[in-house]
Amino acid sequence: MHGLSIETHDNGVIDLILDRTEVHNAFDDRLIKSLSDTFSQIADDQSIGVVCMSGRGKNFSAGADLNWMRRMADYDRQQNLDDALALADMLRRLNELPQTTVALIQGAAMGGAVGLASCCDIVIAADTARFALSEVRLGIIPAVISPYVVAAIGARQSRRYMQSGERFDAQTAQRIGLVHEVVSADALTDRGDALIKELLTAAPAARRIAKQLVYNVSGRAIDETVINYTAGQIADVRASDEGREGVSAFLDKRLPNWRSE
Repeated sequence: MHGLSIETHDNGVIDLILDRTEVHNAFDDRLIKSLSDTFSQIADDQSIGVVCMSGRGKNFSAGADLNWMRRMADYDRQQNLDDALALADMLRRLNELPQTTVALIQGAAMGGAVGLASCCDIVIAADTARFALSEVRLGIIPAVISPYVVAAIGARQSRRYMQSGERFDAQTAQRIGLVHEVVSADALTDRGDALIKELLTAAPAARRIAKQLVYNVSGRAIDETVINYTAGQIADVRASDEGREGVSAFLDKRLPNWRSE
């Protein structure tokens, strides 16, 4: 896979590592295709429960590759549209993965890299990480990533950072909702491993359903339709094999069958 290293583990975890250190893990059309194809394969793989995204070297990702941007500058509108739709498809696939997605951010996360982080369920950043939605400083806009960024940090913060293009630190990223946790740079990998270990104690099907639940109720009025939907969801899960096993294991003071320790 161009610019992407993949490491699989026996516990159902897969590591996706942006691996173009010579350009600070900036992405181009070929890396976007690698990611899109990989997300498509992961989505259908029931053996995978957690996807961890990270970047090789000092930076998570510098955003768009300069050589790719030079090529885009010579594209006509239709070529630009096709190119943007490929990026949009990749982000949609990441955002809609049924597995739990974790991003570990170190160094720079610029432009489209903020979009990648916004599509992940959980984001942990090193205290030295820095972020920017810097597109306006190049005369363009963060259009394709905007639905995910706005969902992550809200309209108010998006109105500031999408217009200013200014850099902000990990603490600010946490305050505005882009990042869940900030840790020291040398603790980033260990904290990611510890979090994944916690995730694996949860029932795999329940995690997937809980993720979809958020999508289905977010932003909706709490009306009869939503109430009936949520009641039906818990009824279905309680009656499932996994739900019965989890409750029985708790009452019997033993580990459920999806846990080995």
